[in-house]
Parts: sequence; C-alpha cells; structure tokens
Amino acid sequence: MPRLPEYLKRPIIDTEKTKIVRNILRTKCLNTVCDGARCPNKSECYAKNTATFLIMGNVCTRNCRYCNISTAQPEPLDFEEPKHLAEAVRDLGLKYAVITSVTRDDLPDGGAEHFKNCINEIRKITDAKVEILTPDFRRKFSIEGDDSESLINISALTLIIQGNPDVFNHNIETVKALFKIARPQGDYELSLSVLRYIKENSDIVTKSGMMVGLGESLEDIEETLVDLKDAMVDILTIGQYIQPSKQHMEVSKYYTLDEFEKLKVLARKIGFQNYQIAPLVRSSYKAMQSWQNCK
Repeated sequence: MPRLPEYLKRPIIDTEKTKIVRNILRTKCLNTVCDGARCPNKSECYAKNTATFLIMGNVCTRNCRYCNISTAQPEPLDFEEPKHLAEAVRDLGLKYAVITSVTRDDLPDGGAEHFKNCINEIRKITDAKVEILTPDFRRKFSIEGDDSESLINISALTLIIQGNPDVFNHNIETVKALFKIARPQGDYELSLSVLRYIKENSDIVTKSGMMVGLGESLEDIEETLVDLKDAMVDILTIGQYIQPSKQHMEVSKYYTLDEFEKLKVLARKIGFQNYQIAPLVRSSYKAMQSWQNCK
C-alpha cells in the first residue's frame, strides 16, 4: 500500500471546545460519523463546535468494504433520539446541522420516518438549516423483475420529502465499475434513481459524493460524474479514500494535489458549478457554504 502523503495527515486537537462537543454528545447519548467512520477532520470540526450526527445506532446492516462502521444486528430505534439530537443542535449553537445514519435494512421504511422526526424536532427549537445524508432505503423485494427502479422505496422517499430537509445527500461513493466490489449490498442505478426521484418530486437541493483511490480510472470517474449530473445532482463532493484498517479495501493510489485540480476541471466540464473537491473532502465538508451557493 502506498505511503500516506503529508497533506492527508491531520494533528489531534484537544481543546476546551472539543471537550464541550464530546460532553454534549455523551450527555445526549448521540453518535457521530466523525467517530464511527474515523474521519480525519474530526478534531478540526470538534474544535469548531460542530459534528456530523449519526442516528439510528452505531452498527450497520450492510458491510461496505471501505467503511469503518461495524456490521451487526442493530438495536431497536431510540424514539427519544430526535429530541436529544435537536437539543444537541441547540446547545452547540449550530446554524447548519448535518445528519447521517447507519443503513437499517431491518426497518420497513429504512428509517425514513426517523429522519423526518429528527428534522421536525430540530425545527421546533432551533432555526438551524438541516442537511441529511441517507442510505438508499432499498425495498426488500423488486416489484417486477430485478431492475433498480422497482427497488425504490417510494413511501420512504415520500416521508423524506415531507420532512423537507434543506439538502438531501445520498452518496454514490465510488464509480460504476467498482460499485459491487466496494458496496456489495448496494445498487449503482438504484442510488442514481433515489437522487433523481427526490429532485423530480421536490425542490430540495440534492447532493452526492464519491471517494477516489479505490482503483478507478479517469474514464470511470467521468462516467459517474456524468451519471450524477444526469440525475440532476446540485452539489458534488470528491475526496481521497483512506483505508480505515487492514481489513478494509486497500488504497490503490493517493491522488496528488495536481490530480485533484484536474478533477475540478472535469467537474466543471461536465456542468457542476457547486462542488468541493480536495484530498480531505468528506460529505459534510463546507456543507453550509455549499448550500448557500445553491440559493
């Protein structure tokens, strides 16, 4: 495996502000993807009094080969979580809250109503804008045949639209050629269909992101960006994949800073005007700024 470049290394920051964030999360019994996914930006975000909330538990029903979140049988939903989440958003003084979740294939709606409840509770006691990063809410069985369109959980997506988040994010994560290797329980076309469905049935800003460094070619990246643009995605994020442990997919290469600049050029060529592309970009990177640029 290639050696981690210096520009991907981040120091551990431990200040009074990071302690405040950790204490609020602990008091409210909340999880963050910052911890669960071993995000390299965690210390920086905590120091800025913010975090990306991880709802519906800290174990996932899927086993994506790049993700550090554990796979196991999840616990029942905590119906007090939306209230506790809203209180944490208020106590942290957030003007923009980002909420993601583990995948909950055990739930009929995949957790869509829980997302809606979280949005509603936040808006009851704060004026924060809300971005959600969701799984695909895949139906357990296709209606006719095996095409991905028949796997869209329309009732779940209807609940999401009713919740009316300011931004709906669903990450494609990787290119079509590597999708089944990296996300064996996912479906590339289904993910595109979910993004397209939200855009066609609401005025919610949509967003998607991917990692590079899993073995994709530039042509693979271009194909996926074209697909995302065709799905009417408003905001694009691209960052470098960093292997969480030796049990996860290996890094094929670390893209150079010049190569990331070329990806920006490619994104503009395809038609994306609002994007965050850099080595340490993750889904919530400059999330509020990206949303503001869409207004």
